[in-house]
Amino acid sequence: MSKMTYAQAIRRTIAEEMRRDDKVFVMGEDVEKLGGVYGCTRDLWKEFGADRIRNTAISETAIIGGALGAACTGMRPIAELMYWDFCLVAADQIFNQVAKTRYVFGSNARIPLVIRGQEGTGRGNAATHSQCLETLFMHIPGLKVACPSTPDDAVGLLRTAIRDDNPVCFFEHKVLYASKGEVSDDPNYMIPFGKADIKKEGKDVTLVSNLLYVKRCLEIAEELEKQGISVEVIDPRTLVPFDYDTIINSVKKTGRLVVVHEAHEAAGWGAQVVAEISKRAFPYLDAAPVHLGAKACPLPFNIGLENAVIPSEKEIVDAIKGTLYK
Repeated sequence: MSKMTYAQAIRRTIAEEMRRDDKVFVMGEDVEKLGGVYGCTRDLWKEFGADRIRNTAISETAIIGGALGAACTGMRPIAELMYWDFCLVAADQIFNQVAKTRYVFGSNARIPLVIRGQEGTGRGNAATHSQCLETLFMHIPGLKVACPSTPDDAVGLLRTAIRDDNPVCFFEHKVLYASKGEVSDDPNYMIPFGKADIKKEGKDVTLVSNLLYVKRCLEIAEELEKQGISVEVIDPRTLVPFDYDTIINSVKKTGRLVVVHEAHEAAGWGAQVVAEISKRAFPYLDAAPVHLGAKACPLPFNIGLENAVIPSEKEIVDAIKGTLYK
């Protein structure tokens, strides 16, 4: 095991996979000498050259269209979007081409394409650079969706994504890039998609979250432990495929479910989880499930206002206690 940041874990995994397979390459805005905005490809061009660490035009449409074409011809591209907010510029390529090509060719076409980039609040990047949009990609069949919350998860999930023959949308959080943790040194370490991780065991309430809010939920769970409330924190790690069984087994134990995420609450992925658990584990629920997400407001530039839009510690604690005492 080695200790490194989330960004370093992503960079190392990309480098290891590029050494292992010469069909793997990176393309995106400023990924070459700049190394990406958060350094996830820093200095890789010195080892692999500009042919495999490829700068592109400032055009998400061109990036995704070019990556899809490369994947169709046998390459394994990693397409970086500087901000996931900009994916909507390439919505036709992602939703109508990338997601559907393998299906319309009767599985005869392999699409080993990873689309990765960062999202989220925490830096005052304002309305068009701070959204969490992973829910949109759950709605489109043909796309896998991964959301690592720790450096080790970033390693294991990214390697799985790169070696997958299907398109994977890989969501990273900008605030997590500087976070540190232990990561596996195994060059073949992979985390299977569709397998949630119980980050903390508990017996009173099941708390499900992803990305930056996993860390925040763990901190809240530790504080509530001092008050005699035992919270089980679960990170699904991938939204497609989604591991409902782990959450159902937890709810059978706790009888209560709270789902919290930074994505907007209305039709957020937490609503899907609440609906599915209510359908499949209703007899085990002792209280109505709760779903928390960002309020129905664009993300403000001002940090204080930004924090007012996304779920607060108090709102999460109140939701947890509400399932216990109502």
